[in-house]
Amino acid sequence: MKNMKNLKNKRHQNILFVLLLAVIPSLSIAQSGSGWGIKGGLNYNANGDYFDAVEGAYEDPKANAGFHIGVFGKTGGFIFLRPELVYTNTKSDYDGDAFKMQKIDATMLAGLDLIGPLSLFAGPSFQYILDTDFEGLTVDDMEKDFTVGLNIGFGFNLKRIGIDLRYERAFTKNEATIINNNIPGVQNRLDTRSNQLILSLSLLL
Repeated sequence: MKNMKNLKNKRHQNILFVLLLAVIPSLSIAQSGSGWGIKGGLNYNANGDYFDAVEGAYEDPKANAGFHIGVFGKTGGFIFLRPELVYTNTKSDYDGDAFKMQKIDATMLAGLDLIGPLSLFAGPSFQYILDTDFEGLTVDDMEKDFTVGLNIGFGFNLKRIGIDLRYERAFTKNEATIINNNIPGVQNRLDTRSNQLILSLSLLL
């Protein structure tokens, strides 16, 4: 009976040893590589509600595709920091008209490498609005040029190539005053806070 118990314990130890041999190399792949790189990809964004002063009603946006491109750094191992500086171009549709925004995102992510090439990350995003455009209407005034948001997502990394999917939500309320060129004196309002999914491809140089 004792021999059978020892044999069972030894078998468990062998299985554990094999699992460790499988996991450790995959962890080293995920953790390897610190430095800086380039990234780019697609955004699927919808800004906030649009208030039409003539109709006296709010209109929900329809999400539309945009893009981003920028640079990033990475330092650490199992736990890492990843600062990013990215140019972002977004677009939202309102009853056939498109609201476009160009901004610079400075993001500081803190991440954790999981088993193999998978990682989780989150962090604040500081956004500076460069330009806005609303088809058929005039953006008269933006409440703030700087806003703050949050990024949270996961990544898949193989050596120097990475793919990540994240969700971004702007926290700072930031309304824009919209002038209807066809109706003098009418001022509509638009909540410009972003609410988007971001798909990125990155290369660590």
